[in-house]
Amino acid sequence: MSLTCPDLLCCESSSTVFSGDGEDYSPEYSSDLESLLPYGEESIAGLLEDERDPARISFDFNSQSINASARSESVVWILKVQRFFGFQPLTAYLAVNYFDRFLFIHHSPKMCGWALQLLSIACLSLAAKMEEPLVPSLLDLQVEGANFIFEPRTVQRMELHVLRVLDWRLRSISPFCYLRFLALKIDPNGMYTEFLITRANEIILSTIKEKNVFEYRPSCIATTAILCAAHDTPKFSYITARHAESWFDGLHK
Repeated sequence: MSLTCPDLLCCESSSTVFSGDGEDYSPEYSSDLESLLPYGEESIAGLLEDERDPARISFDFNSQSINASARSESVVWILKVQRFFGFQPLTAYLAVNYFDRFLFIHHSPKMCGWALQLLSIACLSLAAKMEEPLVPSLLDLQVEGANFIFEPRTVQRMELHVLRVLDWRLRSISPFCYLRFLALKIDPNGMYTEFLITRANEIILSTIKEKNVFEYRPSCIATTAILCAAHDTPKFSYITARHAESWFDGLHK
């Protein structure tokens, strides 16, 4: 698909593009592994094994000439909309994951301005359809801080383009899959578990502003975030990286 201004900015009807050949796509199909899987060691071991799958894309944005400030602006907008609508942290994480994967696979280093904003909207819309029970309309999704307003049909076409570039692979192991398991390792009684998870969520969202974040395995991001969250609680300030290593003992196949 060649992206040009006349093609993407044309006024078209807002009827859904996900019909006909797109029957395999289902907005109700959730990738939220945290809600689908128990927090037992067997499940965590499976996630760790999947992380080592050679098919996983290894990001190396140091080799790409994507403008870091342009990417940062897009991520800041995604996070702003996530807060505005009260989306789950996972939704913002997935949106940025799709955004980076698209640019990495599509080799679009000079993509900027309106094109990057259109990509941001499409990625956030796809992530919201994966994770949120209620998804704003495509016009409402653009209400917070958007420099350009795109016709719904234009966004839908970009969504389909993103899906094709990503080979329809929207499921992604995220750091959030590990947080409850890790929080319970720190606090087996569960008294501070929700605080640890909430604080770790905030830390993870702050890390996705860095363009090399997806070079690291989700389990590493989760462990670092939960350690930082623990250090924000005097009761757990003694927890170190050495403790964290022991939490995964025997789980690597």
